[in-house]
Amino acid sequence: MRKLSFLFGSLVLFASCAKEGLKNGATDKSAQISARQESTTFNEVGSINVGGAGAAEISAYDAATKKLFVVNNSAGNNRIEVLDISNPAAPVITGNINIAVYGGFVNSVAVSDGKLAAAIEATDKVSAGKVAVFNTTTHAAIAAVTVGSLPDMVTFTPDGKFILTANEGEPNDAYTIDPLGTVSIISIEDDYAVTTLDFSKFASQAIALKAKGFRLFGKNASFEQDVEPEYIAVSTNSNTAWVTLQENNGIAKIDLTTKTITDIFPLGFKDYNNPSNSIDPSDQDNKIAFGAWPVKGIYLPDAIAVNSFNGTPFLYTANEGDVREWAGLTPVEVRRAGHASVVLDPVAFPNAAALKTNAQLGRLNITTTLGDTDGDGDFDELYSYGARSFSIWNGLTGELVFDSKNQIDTKAAEMGKYVDSRSDDKGCEPEGITLGRVGNNNLLFVGLERANAVMIYDVTNPIKPKYLQWLNTGVAPEGVLFVSADKSPNGKSLFIASSETDGFVKIYTTN
Repeated sequence: MRKLSFLFGSLVLFASCAKEGLKNGATDKSAQISARQESTTFNEVGSINVGGAGAAEISAYDAATKKLFVVNNSAGNNRIEVLDISNPAAPVITGNINIAVYGGFVNSVAVSDGKLAAAIEATDKVSAGKVAVFNTTTHAAIAAVTVGSLPDMVTFTPDGKFILTANEGEPNDAYTIDPLGTVSIISIEDDYAVTTLDFSKFASQAIALKAKGFRLFGKNASFEQDVEPEYIAVSTNSNTAWVTLQENNGIAKIDLTTKTITDIFPLGFKDYNNPSNSIDPSDQDNKIAFGAWPVKGIYLPDAIAVNSFNGTPFLYTANEGDVREWAGLTPVEVRRAGHASVVLDPVAFPNAAALKTNAQLGRLNITTTLGDTDGDGDFDELYSYGARSFSIWNGLTGELVFDSKNQIDTKAAEMGKYVDSRSDDKGCEPEGITLGRVGNNNLLFVGLERANAVMIYDVTNPIKPKYLQWLNTGVAPEGVLFVSADKSPNGKSLFIASSETDGFVKIYTTN
């Protein structure tokens, strides 16, 4: 009787889950898949090379056609490769979409409801860019609209009504032209009408924002010129977007119902003198040695993702770091701590001579734009690029909820994948980040550019993330993409890593 009762209860539970799935508009297949608890372990099943350096930077998947659209800006190319991944174990290139007719490089792609959106920079980078939209079945052009300068990332709102772009607005190398950093909102229902937002209204808050860790240091730049949007995440109800402002060390919040930027959250700094945040700062000490050092990390996040927990939106950032290295930017932003021009305050750094040796902090790249707190010309504090971590932030307040501390670099060292030659810079460089629901678990995928790997965490409770798995990828994974089981061609959750240095796309699936 106990076995029969268990069987009957299981059937009732399955039917209930399936019914609930159908009530929410799911198919029989997706309801059945959602009722099944998948393994959270991923294994590589397929791999394909789409070109050399500059290829496979970002990918987007269309469930209806089982196509993967992959950016290809490798030498001599300016296009989107089209892959058939109906069999994830054997991806095949079936064609491409020429982007050269729209301008310069294609930086990002996204898919929704039979539409492929591509973010395309101008041939001179500083002029207005474009978003081109294509039919995912025929590849025919649907629309092409003008957005801000250097659209670096494109995404659809979950309801499919809007396309958003983060327009970075980088300066030219001479720093004589510095376009506005903007975010464009494209209304699909309104014949692809474009609303482009800038950050000028926050200029009056510049002093207060900088005091909290927001960075403004562009040459002769206004507030709105200096801000550089990088990546966008959108709430599941499509009402709110968050945008990383990488070089500025901040996140902006956008109300999509009113099409206004409502907040900027400065992210502050990370204390590497805390042993749990220990780093290896030297690439010339002939060892991998993590220790506490009198240095602060600037988060400078690249990719961002969002989900909600108990009604609160939580933001997940990959804290890569970035340097402004333009010939016209003077004084030079980046210096090694051991450089003769980096004079350490003798009170703040009584052991300055030892710290400036290559075996200690001498090789560490620091910014010259922060650290002279009393204005006397020497450094009272040292600030390096990135936080060598991923972080979780409260999406309503910008408060730091969780940071992975030193786990990324120490795990890479444990796996034999830590590249000591990057110790002086930004370590493993977490760059890409995405979320996925596998069975009853929310998973976070963090791409590590320099370790050629992805780390998977269970963030079902975002207050207490749990490390699950290490995946080796191609060289320098930039694009990290999750495909849910109900949309996957094989009925299992997929994870797809696209690597910009060697052009490999690798496909992983659950057991």
